[in-house]
Amino acid sequence: MIRVVVADDQALVRRGFATLVGLEPDIEVVAEATTGREAVDAARRLRPDVLLMDIRMPDLDGLEATRQITSDPELRGVRVVMLTTFDLDEYVFQSLRFGASGFLVKHTEPDELVRALRVVAGGDALLSPTVTRRLIARFAMQPDAGASAVRREPSPIAALLTEREREVVGLVGEGLSNDEIARRWFVSQATVRTHVSRAMTKLHARDRAQLVVIAYQHGLAGPPAPD
Repeated sequence: MIRVVVADDQALVRRGFATLVGLEPDIEVVAEATTGREAVDAARRLRPDVLLMDIRMPDLDGLEATRQITSDPELRGVRVVMLTTFDLDEYVFQSLRFGASGFLVKHTEPDELVRALRVVAGGDALLSPTVTRRLIARFAMQPDAGASAVRREPSPIAALLTEREREVVGLVGEGLSNDEIARRWFVSQATVRTHVSRAMTKLHARDRAQLVVIAYQHGLAGPPAPD
């Protein structure tokens, strides 16, 4: 059973999401929160699998609430999916830097929302290659656009990885899926998953989304090729 907390200050939106996902036989909504502070409290009290977090909330916004949750070692198993009305690159980028495992706009189709919860609860990231490439193109090489922590030179953490692991982190950072990497390397997806998993463990990445951020912060990935 996937245990979910829904955090949104708009009662109609919050209740709508809670009702929608609660209809699924494998999903249980264990709490609702109206502020970021309530969301953090619910995460600490209930340890849900996934927390649907609105970005704009009173008392404590969703970004700061996410940072507090993902920085708490005791809440390592809590995955955060950010919700917002607008698909703004700044929101997506900051959400990932603060440890969110995914990002959804509120007009997402019901089936897609349910699928997203299952994907994130399973430990994967909810960030399409298209969005990844767009973010990278805008932020990775433009420190003044909101990614001041991104560095272009290789980082000492690269020494923690094998050559193959460094390569796979770079490809993940460029937005390639496991299937795309497997086809490029002429290996199985299981082999790619193994390399990704080992790299995440060594770099202490919560999930694939955070691995993308680490790849660019530490010079393990370059700008994507133009479409």
